[in-house]
Parts: sequence; C-alpha cells; structure tokens
Amino acid sequence: MSGADPVIQTTPSYWAEACKYLARRDRVMKRLIPQFGDACLQSRGDAFTTLARSIVGQQISVKAAQSVWDKFAKLPRKMTAANVLKLKVDDMRAAGLSARKIEYLVDLALHFDSGAVHADAWRDMGDEDIIAELVGIRGIGRWTAEMFLIFHLMRPDVLPLDDVGLITGISRSYFSGDPVSRSEAREVAAAWSPYCSVATWYIWRSLDPLPVAY
Repeated sequence: MSGADPVIQTTPSYWAEACKYLARRDRVMKRLIPQFGDACLQSRGDAFTTLARSIVGQQISVKAAQSVWDKFAKLPRKMTAANVLKLKVDDMRAAGLSARKIEYLVDLALHFDSGAVHADAWRDMGDEDIIAELVGIRGIGRWTAEMFLIFHLMRPDVLPLDDVGLITGISRSYFSGDPVSRSEAREVAAAWSPYCSVATWYIWRSLDPLPVAY
C-alpha cells in the first residue's frame, strides 16, 4: 500500500458555506475573510509524501526544509514507502537529513508499507482515531497529525491548540496582543465550530498572507 488516495480533492467543498457561517458568527472572521478573496485551503500529494515532508521540515526553517526535501525527493524514483525503505542511509545523510530524521522516515515507511496505518480507511474514520494512528509513528506528534487532518484530509473542524501561529493570531485579533491561554483560545473557537479548520486558516493568513501548503 503506497498510501495514495483514490481521489485528490484540491479544494474543500464546504469552504464557501463555512465562510458564510463564520462571518455571521464572529466579528473578526467577518472582517478577515473578505481580505483574502478566493484563496482557500488546498491539498496536494498523497498521504505518505505529505507526512514525509512534515518530518523533513521539523525544527528547521521553511527554506531549509524545501532545500533538504528537494535533494531527498530525488533519491527514490517515485516517493513511495517501499522505495524509501530501499534507500541507503549514506545517501539520505548526504541529502541533509539528520540521523534522527532518517529513523523517523524509515519508521513512517515501515508503517505504510506493512499496512500498520489504515490510510485507505482514513476518509471514513473520526479525527481522533486518525490522530491516534499517526502519533504511533516515530517523529509524528499531535501537532503534525492535526496539520495532516487540516491540509491533507481537509477535515473542517480541527483546532490545533499547540500551534504557535494560531495562539499568536488569536492574541492579536481578539485580545489586543495580550497573552492567551489554551482555554481562552478554546472559548474564542467555540463560535467557529464546526469549521475550526477554516477559521484557523484565516487566523494564519492574518499573520502571513501567503498560504502554506503541506
């Protein structure tokens, strides 16, 4: 199993409805959403590639992550779990990967290649069940799993409270820049449900107008 999805949906079908809902329920969203026109969340690639990219990008700048990824992605003929398992460690090190990230990528590939993660069933599984599967892979914590739910599976109601950008954006937009606790952030987000992912995306845009794609 490569983890490739049968259908790659690049834009969520619920986006327009979510924007109307959020603009009605939340004064900040009413102001933010029109500023970004037709821009919206976009997904790309398959599950394995998306998770591999997130591991490569941990604790380094976006620019450095892209550079390492570009070198690493040239090693296998096609980015699949089985092909990554055939790579030589020396070649992966030469691409700029640390020993720990190589261990994480191999563990990710083993999980996909053996069928230990049920990528083909994720479309029908609940968010928390998918997170539980993903955090069983070395190098993937809750934040990475939540980014995967938002950017790859396009789940509409994910609230990544461990995300620094989300907390910073809520602080600026709702609390005049004062520090914000997780419980305060959760209170703000109560008005966003069932579209917390969409609201989070707009909070990120308020800090950086360029959309991130995973």
